[in-house]
Amino acid sequence: MSNMLRSLPLLALLTLAACDDKKVEPPAAPSAESKPTASAPATSAAPATSASAPAAAVAPTDPPADPAAFDLDLSHSRVTFSVRHMMVSNTRGQFGKFTGNVFLDEKDPKASNVTVEIETASIDTSDPKRDEHLKSPDFFDVKKFPKMTFKSTSVERSGAGYKVLGDLTIKDVKKPVTLTVDSIVKETKDPYGMIRRGTHASTKIDRKEFGLTWNKALETGGVAVGDEITIDLEIELVKKVDKDAGAAKK
Repeated sequence: MSNMLRSLPLLALLTLAACDDKKVEPPAAPSAESKPTASAPATSAAPATSASAPAAAVAPTDPPADPAAFDLDLSHSRVTFSVRHMMVSNTRGQFGKFTGNVFLDEKDPKASNVTVEIETASIDTSDPKRDEHLKSPDFFDVKKFPKMTFKSTSVERSGAGYKVLGDLTIKDVKKPVTLTVDSIVKETKDPYGMIRRGTHASTKIDRKEFGLTWNKALETGGVAVGDEITIDLEIELVKKVDKDAGAAKK
């Protein structure tokens, strides 16, 4: 009997613990201010939007400059070319003397025009003997044809740049060519107050079409000089000063 009495407190504690484990708290009664709402299916919920997601960025564009006439800056422009030699490498050269002017109308590209004049005797391939041959009647015949020219016939937008169609004349042979012109750098004022712009242009021609037909066959096949000429123009422009307009303002 005494052993049974001593075990009663422990038994009581275990019974109370078991009751506590099974006890479930009743749900809280809704407050007067809240009203129960039916839960909507997940598919009917509006898609969530992230407040931190930025809107699609739009690249800024510079407004077109006013129409203006420019001269080529001979000190910072280059007329270069390359041609395949002996079927194994490219020979490069340039013309050191040329002039050119550009009228650029970004708002109406069709109103733009380009004229370039190159002195054929200024050819330079870093090899005097080869240069003399290029100046001879076999190639440019510089005494008879001292200049070659390019005059645009149309200008049109092409992506960020332009397509300039025009007539290239070499040895009195005139053929249409197309210059691919990169985007033109916006107007920049140099330390001397001159307005400058710049770009790059390129084209390819078949030299035989312009009477530059000299060649030598190779014993191993092929020819000494390739027919395709790649022309690259690094162009820096200086805006012309309109003296008449300046005088009128005074």
